[in-house]
Amino acid sequence: MDVTGPIRVVVAKPGLDGHDRGAKVIARALRDAGMEVIYTGLHQTPEQVVDTAIQEDANAIGLSILSGAHNTLFARVLELLRERDATDIKVFGGGIIPEDDIPPLKEQGVAEIFTPGATTTEVVDWIRTHVGPVAA
Repeated sequence: MDVTGPIRVVVAKPGLDGHDRGAKVIARALRDAGMEVIYTGLHQTPEQVVDTAIQEDANAIGLSILSGAHNTLFARVLELLRERDATDIKVFGGGIIPEDDIPPLKEQGVAEIFTPGATTTEVVDWIRTHVGPVAA
């Protein structure tokens, strides 16, 4: 993906999960690293997340899920991106996601999963490496 200007990342809390401290910490770290961050707030539907990412011309979507609904919510976001011909938007996530669920999520198209203990530096570095900008 060829990115011009700052990397644009939508940080979202899909589903009924009401805990957003981690998402806010990641959003701030990405912003402090020079990225443009659009935080959607709590209780977003996958449709709202994808609509926001497309409207904001995002390069990536970061989903924070602590509710246990990660398999359903990630799958729906990826499905909607395919339907909207927006598979160039990378999807990554974090939260309480069992190790056994990570390989199937990646097979579906989730680019990376960050579990508890991942540092903000790891997330920033991963985005810079895998989302852009492409070196000239």
